[in-house]
Amino acid sequence: MSEPIKSFKDLSLSIGLQKSLEKMNFINPTPIQAKAIPVALQNRDIIACAQTGTGKTAAFCIPILSKLEKGQKLALILVPTREIAAQIAMVLKQISQDSPFIKQSLLIGGTSMYQQIQSLKRSPNIIIATPGRLVDHLRRGTVSLFKASILVLDEADRMLDMGFTAQLNEILRFLPSQRQTLLFSATFPQNIEKLAGKYLKDPVRVSVGAVSKPVEVINQKMISVPNQKKNGILVEELYSRTGSILIFARTKHRTDSLTKHLNHCGFQVNRLHGGRSQSQRNHAIDGFRSGKFNILVATDIAARGIDIPQITHVINYDLPKCTEDYVHRIGRTARAGASGNALSLVCPEEQGQWKRISKLYQ
Repeated sequence: MSEPIKSFKDLSLSIGLQKSLEKMNFINPTPIQAKAIPVALQNRDIIACAQTGTGKTAAFCIPILSKLEKGQKLALILVPTREIAAQIAMVLKQISQDSPFIKQSLLIGGTSMYQQIQSLKRSPNIIIATPGRLVDHLRRGTVSLFKASILVLDEADRMLDMGFTAQLNEILRFLPSQRQTLLFSATFPQNIEKLAGKYLKDPVRVSVGAVSKPVEVINQKMISVPNQKKNGILVEELYSRTGSILIFARTKHRTDSLTKHLNHCGFQVNRLHGGRSQSQRNHAIDGFRSGKFNILVATDIAARGIDIPQITHVINYDLPKCTEDYVHRIGRTARAGASGNALSLVCPEEQGQWKRISKLYQ
């Protein structure tokens, strides 16, 4: 396996790519980038496991752009949620700002199918898609994948958790067998092992840190509280905190009611869940990122769906049903080497789940 790089200048990248990375102040790679990029540039399949917030997106975007510059025709990036797709599209746009021939199409639900078809007619060399919407296009015959030489499965564990196995199997039938596949995942459960064994060829395993463990710089705290007192305790905690605060609730209904309650208490709040339109979701994320409001209440759609470096606090109003989702929730803070805080409000019926989470992640 290739030795990890110490600087992006150690890579044989084009002048345009190096120029873009310098503009983004990308000088020294993160550990996952240092290990994965040289391997990916050698056309090897990869299974990459790393904690959330470690720079995985650039770890596959940089090799993709380098290969497209050298003549490869198409890269397909599959992700579980619209928000992740939009984040990747933004990163690719930044890294390719000095590579004008790069054209990307974003195929996600909640947006115009007609506009996506028009985008595909412009022959993009990068397609970023959620599985369900890509299957829609494949069945309509509006997209072709026979030229795809690179496949990225990002947040692969989440895609399987969300029930996309059938769609992934259908999509992979449209891809050429001779391709490079890069699988990125924050956890590595048994179903990921099966997926890798089925679709990757002699992959190189790249791992950074303890898989499934929260980053050590997050200050984790738990408060035991009766369910009927959660709102009052939460308001007290919010008054004592500054900065951007992401609050996770269990359901769409609880997200809506909690947002209404916090707005009534005078906080600047918006909400994010799967029942909102794409424009509403974009508005919520953009407003949170810009500081228009400093509190965002969300379901687990945001556990991996947003990448906002300045989030200083994550609060679990409700614990996640899946223990693995705890690490993805609190990983929204302490991004890119910063410190962060995670608070969980645990009612009596959640104590069993908290014990399971504590055993794994505390």
